[in-house]
Amino acid sequence: MAMAKLVCVMLLALLAISMLATTVFAKDAQYHLDRGRQGQGNLNSYQCPSQCARRCSQTQYRKPCMFYCQKCCAKCLCVPSGYYGNKSSCPCYNNWKTKRGGPKCP
Repeated sequence: MAMAKLVCVMLLALLAISMLATTVFAKDAQYHLDRGRQGQGNLNSYQCPSQCARRCSQTQYRKPCMFYCQKCCAKCLCVPSGYYGNKSSCPCYNNWKTKRGGPKCP
């Protein structure tokens, strides 16, 4: 009888430790997922193509605009509103520069 109680207590303790470890690992995984998001934006990566299509819709250089916009969106997770300008609403997008110091993002 005493042996059965000991086994039961050990199993309950093992279950409690397992549940605690799962909770800790889940919080740690969410922290690393959030850290993996490089920019300050609130877009998800799957939203970048449609946001860039909107941003680049009125330029005559659509192909390069879409290429760089999607590259910037993937990094910053935001695309400024409007077709031109308004970059201050997305600091990461605004501050990413080319090797020559010009703006990387359209």
